[in-house]
Amino acid sequence: MSAPRNNFPKLHNASWPGVVGKGSPGAEPIIELDQMLALTAAAEVDGVKFDGVDVFLFAPHVDIDSSDDDLKRLADRVLKHNLVIGSVVAPVWPPTGGGSAMGSEAERDQFVEQVRKGCRIASRLRELGVRPYGIVRIDSACSPSDWVKDPEGNQKKIAHTFRRAADIAEDHGERLAAEGEICWGGMHSWRRMVQLLEMTDRPGLVGFQADMAHTLLYTLGYNAPEDRILPENWNWSDADTLDRSLATLTAALRPWTIDFHVAQNDATVKGSGSHDKTGKHCLPNDPNGKLSIAKHAGHWLRDSYGNPLQKYQHICWDGCMFPNDVMMLPSTWNSILKEMIAVRDAHGWHA
Repeated sequence: MSAPRNNFPKLHNASWPGVVGKGSPGAEPIIELDQMLALTAAAEVDGVKFDGVDVFLFAPHVDIDSSDDDLKRLADRVLKHNLVIGSVVAPVWPPTGGGSAMGSEAERDQFVEQVRKGCRIASRLRELGVRPYGIVRIDSACSPSDWVKDPEGNQKKIAHTFRRAADIAEDHGERLAAEGEICWGGMHSWRRMVQLLEMTDRPGLVGFQADMAHTLLYTLGYNAPEDRILPENWNWSDADTLDRSLATLTAALRPWTIDFHVAQNDATVKGSGSHDKTGKHCLPNDPNGKLSIAKHAGHWLRDSYGNPLQKYQHICWDGCMFPNDVMMLPSTWNSILKEMIAVRDAHGWHA
């Protein structure tokens, strides 16, 4: 008899592609949370469906100042679709009520306050039975161009802010994961990301959120050419060199990784709305995609000896900045779910 199919890690879709890059002047309209939930719940491949969603704690999806009654209604809306909530994104950026993690004292206080509000919501959702696992996502909420004005001093400020945030997370029984993305100062390079985590020095409380689309750009040295891993002008058909570069990257960051996004990327830098100068996610079957998704996910989901880590209770697909017409197609979510299943079949486990 064949072994039972893997059922861990659980498979999640992100709701924030309905908000990120949307709603600002000249951008596409926001896709409401209920629509994102319905699209996620409707996807199905060979009888397998998404298990849950990861959410952005910002209106109109989830107001960071939601009351307990608001959160109960949110839990009911999600459970109605036979989904759960996993990781949540705290709105730590200045345009969403937060502040730079290396900014003035007032700005850093605003950052920490948004983390406090996010941890309070995350904890309450656990109590409501709709959130069995997941982290609270943060970043430095500042740009590399501002950070580079005082690299070492600013890195110390960010680490100090992250430590303050870690104390709050610990009080709420939560963990924080910093998403490695080239648009965040002090996190724009894989070496600087490792440095920041080491300086923060809260293992188990503050870790790394690895997104396959964003971490691919780390290997190319965008915003940090001194930390480029892939050689200049190399040929993308050279799969061995890509694998070696990803092995170098993940060896440094995998020990810190506590949350994981499956994604595809075409290795270009672009953006939309206010979320600019970063890598744009591609559909899994995009002909320009540079990742063999199920294969390359193994760099993050297995240890250096090739053993499945079994450390993530769920994994999430992040489809930031897909056009709305693409997001409204059922085939989009079925193709994504199919790739997520392939990742789980290759690197997951059965429990």
